[in-house]
Amino acid sequence: MITGASSGIGRQFARQVAGSGIHVVLVARRENLLEDLGHELANDFHVRYRVVAVDLSVRDSMEGLVERTKDLDIGLVVSNAGTGNPGEFLKIELQTLETLLRLNALAHLQIAHFFGRKLTQRRKGGLMLVGAMGAETGVPCMANDGAAKAYVHSLGQGLHVELNPLGISVTVLAPGFTDTPVLAKFGFNPRTIPVKPMNADQGVAVGSGLCRRTDP
Repeated sequence: MITGASSGIGRQFARQVAGSGIHVVLVARRENLLEDLGHELANDFHVRYRVVAVDLSVRDSMEGLVERTKDLDIGLVVSNAGTGNPGEFLKIELQTLETLLRLNALAHLQIAHFFGRKLTQRRKGGLMLVGAMGAETGVPCMANDGAAKAYVHSLGQGLHVELNPLGISVTVLAPGFTDTPVLAKFGFNPRTIPVKPMNADQGVAVGSGLCRRTDP
């Protein structure tokens, strides 16, 4: 299961995991993009897919995700959904900050808790939390975004130790400067900035290699 699968890093995870012959659950807000991706994966890699259109920034959204996946034996979870909202902290509406915090931190907590329990029942599997490089340092004009990802990093590091004896491999992927749709929110043009961003498939190649070694 890959959240945030409709674009960027999540889409690349879906392709590389499916390329290993693993059936996929594709989770994101935009159902049409997920369906297009699912057809692509089925044609390219002969895997089955399921689309779950859900907005993880909305309260109680996990209920729909749980209901739509309760019949599946999921052995690998990539919790990737998230976005950025750069700007001066005091000029951003509190409701906007809270919505982003639910998506960038609370959704990872809920996914790790619910699917972590399912994985431990299998006694094997993998959980990957996608964070962001530099999250722990605090970045001006991205204070809320960085703080949320710092939570994800800390959560994953703790669960790595807790769940390993139960047969679950927990990994935190902290991608560097990556060419994804989020760059546009930050005002970057990948073609004009002096430091060329990494392609999403480059960063995901490392992460999907770790995923495969969990033997889902």
